[in-house]
Amino acid sequence: MTDNAEIRKIAFGKPWITAAEREAVLGVLTGDVLTHGPQAHAFETEFAAFMGDGAHCLTVSSGMAALHLAYWQLGIGPGDEVLVPAQTHVATVHAVEYMGATPVFVDCDRATGNIDVALLEPLVTPRTKAIGVVHFNGIPCDMDGVMRVAQKHDLKVIEDCALAVGARFNGRHVGLIGDAAIFSFYPVKHITTGDGGMFATRHPDLAARVAKARAFGVDRSFAERAVPGMYDVPTLGINYRMSDINASIGRKQLERISEILQRRQRNFDTLKEGLGGIPGITVIDANSPAQRQSWYCLSVVLENVNADGRNAMVSRLNAGGIGTSIYYPQPVPRLTYYRNKYGRDMALYPNATRISDQSIALPVGPHLTPDDMRHIAATFAQALRESH
Repeated sequence: MTDNAEIRKIAFGKPWITAAEREAVLGVLTGDVLTHGPQAHAFETEFAAFMGDGAHCLTVSSGMAALHLAYWQLGIGPGDEVLVPAQTHVATVHAVEYMGATPVFVDCDRATGNIDVALLEPLVTPRTKAIGVVHFNGIPCDMDGVMRVAQKHDLKVIEDCALAVGARFNGRHVGLIGDAAIFSFYPVKHITTGDGGMFATRHPDLAARVAKARAFGVDRSFAERAVPGMYDVPTLGINYRMSDINASIGRKQLERISEILQRRQRNFDTLKEGLGGIPGITVIDANSPAQRQSWYCLSVVLENVNADGRNAMVSRLNAGGIGTSIYYPQPVPRLTYYRNKYGRDMALYPNATRISDQSIALPVGPHLTPDDMRHIAATFAQALRESH
């Protein structure tokens, strides 16, 4: 690699914060309401308009909170089974586990990293109540296939869209095909609120239940209370609300979502082209005209290497100034908690294992330029040559 004095630093993820976000936060701080107020409600309305197709959106404190609310309010509980991808962030499965239900792991598609639809139906039992899908790295799942299985067996479908703001399947925004969806606004996601999330659904009755559950189960908002401070609690609830400070940031970020997605697509395409002539690698990518992805990152699988070889390649890239990540570092059934509790045979998840052990995620965020992408491709090619 080049001398340290000449190294060009490229961060994997970096929130794109402007004066507009800073001014919005100061505006909230000079007002009277800091949480669960007009900024949060406006963000919900604007995000629903962005999704379209009758979306009902509710701000929450995190994507994990939205997942918990989704399974809870859809009635998933002890004795139930939920089909979940073996290749995902652990939050996807934690939400099932918190409800006392049993996660049933499904291997992923080799090309896209998404849940393998062909494996779903053989895993359905009388205890199966839902399918949890993840749009892996912003690549939409085959939702036609998922919904065929769900409708045949009367299963609920929860879409984890944590990395999929702007992704569409057959022209419809992901999250509005199943029964409920979640989005994450962690700092390096497509848009950020500092931290936070969004619950989305096409069912108004489910949205109404979630709205109450995220705020202690109280029966009326501040504006609806004839006597200040007076309310009832007809149902169990929790505090998963988003502050107006966070929501004000999200609103300004959402105003730039078209440009954010354009930059990501440009960077992804440029980087993929730059990697195109390198032997022994495979780019995880959409493989159907029905899929319009959101280009969260570009994951490259190094063929014919093990985890140690992949990790050595990561070290070379990092030494060369290229920020990287791994999506995801372990198949969920191999994580200690789930391995100890369920003891699944990892031979059932060869594609999830391949992606966890052999892939490297490269940056394509809006903070980067096409020239950065060409530099990443060149550095990657050099690092790969040095590994042989």
